[in-house]
Amino acid sequence: MKKLMTLMAVLLMAVTAGAQNPMILGENHAMLRVMQGKRYLLLPVQEKEENAHIAVLDGRNEMVKRLNVRLAVDKVDYWVPLELMEGAALLDIEFHGDRRMTGAVKDFACWREMKYSDTFDTRNRERFRPLYHHTPLYGWMNDPNGMFYMPSSPSGNDGQAGSADGTWHLYYQYNPYGSQWENMTWGHSTSRDLIHWEAQPLAIEPDWLGAIFSGSCVTRGDEVVAIYTSAGHHQTQSMAVSKDGGQTFEKYSGNPILTSDVPDFRDPNPFWNEDIKAWNMILAVGQEMRIYSSKDLKEWKEESRFGLGYGNHDGVWECPDLFKLEDSKLKNKKWVLVCNINPGGPFGGSATQYFVGDFDGHRFTCESMPKVTKWMDYGKDHYATVSFYNAPEERRVVLAWMSNWQYANQVPTKQFRSANSIPRDLGLFTHGEETYVSVTPSKEMLALRGQKVKQPTEACEIVVDVKGSADITLSNTRGEQVVMHYDAQQQTFQMDRTRSGDVGFSEAFPCETTAPTYGVVRQLRIFVDRCSVEAFDSEGKMAMTNLVFPSEPYNTIKVKGGKATIYEIAK
Repeated sequence: MKKLMTLMAVLLMAVTAGAQNPMILGENHAMLRVMQGKRYLLLPVQEKEENAHIAVLDGRNEMVKRLNVRLAVDKVDYWVPLELMEGAALLDIEFHGDRRMTGAVKDFACWREMKYSDTFDTRNRERFRPLYHHTPLYGWMNDPNGMFYMPSSPSGNDGQAGSADGTWHLYYQYNPYGSQWENMTWGHSTSRDLIHWEAQPLAIEPDWLGAIFSGSCVTRGDEVVAIYTSAGHHQTQSMAVSKDGGQTFEKYSGNPILTSDVPDFRDPNPFWNEDIKAWNMILAVGQEMRIYSSKDLKEWKEESRFGLGYGNHDGVWECPDLFKLEDSKLKNKKWVLVCNINPGGPFGGSATQYFVGDFDGHRFTCESMPKVTKWMDYGKDHYATVSFYNAPEERRVVLAWMSNWQYANQVPTKQFRSANSIPRDLGLFTHGEETYVSVTPSKEMLALRGQKVKQPTEACEIVVDVKGSADITLSNTRGEQVVMHYDAQQQTFQMDRTRSGDVGFSEAFPCETTAPTYGVVRQLRIFVDRCSVEAFDSEGKMAMTNLVFPSEPYNTIKVKGGKATIYEIAK
């Protein structure tokens, strides 16, 4: 199967489907016979409309796919491709919404605007699409899933990486049929350097057990095993196996492998634990984490639960991770339990909290007092943080979803929605009596540095050496600005995006975020892309990620209390 980038040609050569009239069966129901001989039916989307439920039937009237699409009623925002698998013969379409307001089904714009085509145009049409952050070619993306690193020559039961010569795999929650949340599927991208990503065909698609929610991958010799949440009437855990390096998966015939009567039961994250010579798995259940063990990845035994009374409980606990990190100065190792939460973030909406402690293969013990809450990033747009399994050099590399559930469906893009953060490496540091997770831009980001320039560009890294408190302002000719302030006395860092550009699409978007710096900051690294600003203390003690949507790129910087060096980033 050719890769998606080669499947999607640049030129859109299409024939209209309007000449083939739909069969109107009622005020909310229609059918459309599928024309044979073309690869795609391009479906017109109007985002303000309700979802239409579409069943794709074959020649024997057996359902082969089902999806939800906001089919256009009176205008088209964009098109999405429905790949016409062999045998697709009929679309059974059920509309929703108040037809007194939208008119008769037979007059809907979707019938005039549907197109058959052998290609789909994925050329970038968005001025806010990042230049060096991972994004889907089109459609909606949220949580990163199943991330793993595959060395050139995998070895061992646990597939431990032997070198840095391999491929990074990123799966993600994906809607191929619109740029808002729906039809959860695992999208897939690969990279050789953590920066340049190549789109791959869909990895795991919905089935009768439900949509494909978040999960994780592990490597087992030459196999890649995915364990994920099947989200149907209830949430259960399922498994799929790839024997071609993660390109295609075959679902396990014994699915589901784990069930529960709890409504929020999702986001499994398994890992090989060399300390006990067995597999462990951490799973989010309501407002706690459950930890399991297994010898074969199929049969799981519950070992313990963690969470009661610890950290923030203002929302549902999601997307867990559990791994060992080393304090580079003290040379001691501790376990970190990552717990993403929504809502409950420090500035509203979704965010990533974590706990530091010990894990013996059976039970996680937090070393902090229950009331202590630690955030991995103090921006508004850093969520669903999970790590790559099997990263080389014993690194712990993470990506986050760079958005917030408060407004993710409303950000001002259409061809796609959402990007991932830049890759980050995690470590440990101590401040006072507490141990914290350090966050630094992955070393691969250094390779993106271009020539030094005098003023910011739409894609750049700004290194600011500070002495004492400092003020940093990014602005453009429209008067739009992002204002940052480091307070050396209070040991805090702030970012104000209230006048950063388009902030009117959500009342929750304009905000000022504040982070503790856990000591003195001597240097800041600030990564600017077309729609984001990510700021780090160079020692890893502070991270802050915020989206911005300026009407033109920020091209001026003013620094008080420090000196800025600006590097172009040319992907």
